[in-house]
Amino acid sequence: MMQLTENDLKQIAAKGIAKEKVRKQIEIFEDGIPFVNLVNAAVVGEGISKFTVREQKSLINKFEGSKDDLALLKFVPASGAASRMFKALFNFLDAYDPSKESLMKYFERTNDTDLQVFNAALKDFPFYDTVQERIKGKFANKDEEVYLFVKEMMSEDALNYGFYPKGLLPFHNYGNHSATPFEEHLKEASNYAKVGEDANLHFTISEQHIRMFTNEYGTINDRLSKETKTNFNIGYSYQKASTDTIAVDMDNNPFRNSDDSLLFRPGGHGALIENLNEEEADIILIKNIDNVVVPKAQDELTKSKKMLAGLLLKVQEKAFKYAQILDSDDLSANVMLEIKEFLENELNVRYVDKYSSFSLGDQIEILKDKINRPIRICGMVKNEGEPGGGPFWIRNAHNHISLQIIESAQIDMSNEKQVDILKNSTHFNPVDLVCGVKNFKGEKYNLLNFVDHKQAFITSKTQEGRELKALELPGLWNGAMAFWNTIFVEVPLSTFNPVKTVNDLLKPTHQV
Repeated sequence: MMQLTENDLKQIAAKGIAKEKVRKQIEIFEDGIPFVNLVNAAVVGEGISKFTVREQKSLINKFEGSKDDLALLKFVPASGAASRMFKALFNFLDAYDPSKESLMKYFERTNDTDLQVFNAALKDFPFYDTVQERIKGKFANKDEEVYLFVKEMMSEDALNYGFYPKGLLPFHNYGNHSATPFEEHLKEASNYAKVGEDANLHFTISEQHIRMFTNEYGTINDRLSKETKTNFNIGYSYQKASTDTIAVDMDNNPFRNSDDSLLFRPGGHGALIENLNEEEADIILIKNIDNVVVPKAQDELTKSKKMLAGLLLKVQEKAFKYAQILDSDDLSANVMLEIKEFLENELNVRYVDKYSSFSLGDQIEILKDKINRPIRICGMVKNEGEPGGGPFWIRNAHNHISLQIIESAQIDMSNEKQVDILKNSTHFNPVDLVCGVKNFKGEKYNLLNFVDHKQAFITSKTQEGRELKALELPGLWNGAMAFWNTIFVEVPLSTFNPVKTVNDLLKPTHQV
């Protein structure tokens, strides 16, 4: 049994974590996390909806006709630092010395294709002018220029882009200014999340970046408000210390730092379900910070988002009507069948085989349980080989089948049947969600009641040169929303433009 010292207990209490929670986390390490049990890949017609142009128009009209009476919020997880985006540039600075070899020789020696692409398109990056201004006159030839250019971008005492939050890096060059993802998200909100003159946005950020975000907003607000005729109301929150998870050594004992304190680590984006739970809105639209587009792609994106929101309103209307009927207990067998089929056909709910043998009272309780849940509409794009999560039907330990977004790390790759199902997957999760978080009485659900804690992740890390195991909470759109009612919808590939590496900024969707 885990022994905690007096100091441990003080440390745990200071973080706002219950002692019992730490014990449970250690149990998860000891028991291991079971792989998910895939039943089928969700595909168009079986788990993924695809709408005709006419149906899309009708859903867009539904949203536009209703939105003035709704509270809308755009929620953007934005806490990531950009260090991973610049991995190739950090490697280059470590491996190249312009006084010892030419760039050509370096490329031959290392076959560094990332840097070759970067070098060939230097002028097309949105930060080109900024960096050039700072290094002009300091280099004698092209090789030195490229080296100094990268050094100026990455050095702590220069632009220090590797430390920046991704949301505040220059992404798009408009000639007279370059726009950050933060700015592009505000513009986007003015297109589909505005009620009257107001657009509400919430960014989850790292605490050390708050001043950088507020300064950026101060710089762009006047220009942007005029340009979009929008008042932006912006909220920020941080990942809570109370969502950090304990790390363990390879024998599942709490990992101790050199000063004998316990090591806690941030719980990953799944921790943000707590931040989301504190927001009040009728519809919450979620999208990652680095997934933004330039103006020429904006129209298709706006239509797609409005379509998803229109679909949410359409199914929610029916769900609320049926939830009210179930609440009144004025039920005929026909109405119960109608409700059961609505849940099955429109909200993808599946029932255990024994459902029909249950008593009437039990059936009513099951229908009440299934209908009174938050609803998420998730855009899905055709898989073009991007790494990450996808849509699947899964069976849980209680034999319940449901639609989930599953990461490859959750799948048993030694099981041929499971790998075959994975290979049949046609779509990919671009993190494009529209969420309804209230019940038919207008009360907000407690979203923490709908998390599947069994969908956490155990990862291997090192600290002070020692190996450890870390626990990531169930991902925000994975296990943290596992018990929501879920609808997957195909959306255009053009709406998905993440920037995972610096060279992604060269894609046409990021060139103004």
